Amino acid sequence: MKNNDETRSKRSYVTKMMLELGVPAHLKGYHYIRTAVLMTSDDMEMVSSVTKLLYPDIAKQFKTTGQKVERAIRNAIEVSWQRGNMDAMEEMFGFSAATGKGRPTNSEYIARLADEVQMHYSGDYPRKEYK
Repeated sequence: MKNNDETRSKRSYVTKMMLELGVPAHLKGYHYIRTAVLMTSDDMEMVSSVTKLLYPDIAKQFKTTGQKVERAIRNAIEVSWQRGNMDAMEEMFGFSAATGKGRPTNSEYIARLADEVQMHYSGDYPRKEYK
């Protein structure tokens, strides 16, 4: 079991990352993404089965449905992709709206952020600190 300090630290790190990317904190999808990233960073298998495992688990926590979780996450990613920090998006995902490639899928987005959290906390490589 993880200690509370590490859990709080990870939560804070994910929050800062998401705010830098431009995910609006007032959207339900923001809270769902943060929960998904934290769950996935502890168990990367979750991202390979988002509709069967991840969304239902999040839905249970927030007393809603998996479909509403999926839609809210998609909306939050779309809003951040359209209005967010394009430099941060390009750095995180390696492509931008300018390249003509669409926004990342929910799974790609969650997996990339979860991977960033894992790498940061494992000490495998130094990454920038989010403000």
